Amino acid sequence: MSDDIDSALDWLGNPVDCGGCAYLGRKAEGRCEPLRACVHDRYAKRIQRFFQWNDDLAGEHLDHPYFEVRANAARFAPIFIVPRLMEDPDETVRAAVARRLPRRLLLKMRGDPDREVRIAVASRLEDADLAPLMRDSDYSVRLRVARRVPEGMLPAMMHDEDPEIRLEVANRIGLEWLMSMAWDDSARVRMVVARRLPPEKLSALTGDADWCVRFVVASRLPPEDLGPLTEDPVDDVRTVAQKRRAGLPATGDLIPD
Repeated sequence: MSDDIDSALDWLGNPVDCGGCAYLGRKAEGRCEPLRACVHDRYAKRIQRFFQWNDDLAGEHLDHPYFEVRANAARFAPIFIVPRLMEDPDETVRAAVARRLPRRLLLKMRGDPDREVRIAVASRLEDADLAPLMRDSDYSVRLRVARRVPEGMLPAMMHDEDPEIRLEVANRIGLEWLMSMAWDDSARVRMVVARRLPPEKLSALTGDADWCVRFVVASRLPPEDLGPLTEDPVDDVRTVAQKRRAGLPATGDLIPD
């Protein structure tokens, strides 16, 4: 069964010639196959499969001129020789390296110029080692950090400029800090706050500018504190507040997402 591309060309666009390959003997052993597993093919999946079948050759290809060969070789080569690619000119190679390095070397890649490399770094570092990446210039890096840092470090990201990151923080931050996000600029963030805060602390959100947030508050606030919401200008909010204030079931009312 072949891959999607039905031609075998090398990274320079020339046809792959098995006859002149140094690994021809491995073809007879079933360890390489045209259009399937070939280190000379420019198609990344075929290169990857070649090293899966021939991981003993990976170390010999760390200096190959084609970045896909170096990147895939870095995945299978002995770990003690992989660090030499930490400053490879291609970001795909450096990202592959970052997924394998031990912590002491991975720390040196936190400042890599490419965001995909820094994402790979952030995906493997732990705890305080992630602190410098909390202020990374790229949203995707900071989002990965917000999903992985310990809960106790999240207050440092409460005021991130990107609402998606603050949303992640609001979902994970400890309840003792959550109230500090009740006045966030993003209604989606405040919605999470309204869903997570203990009911007795929701009074501060009865005047929220977004009716969806007020609806959540009206659905969770203790009945004795619902007074302001029983006169809310939005029918759905007012109705659920009045029902709960009167002790009537409001289970049929759905809290908006």
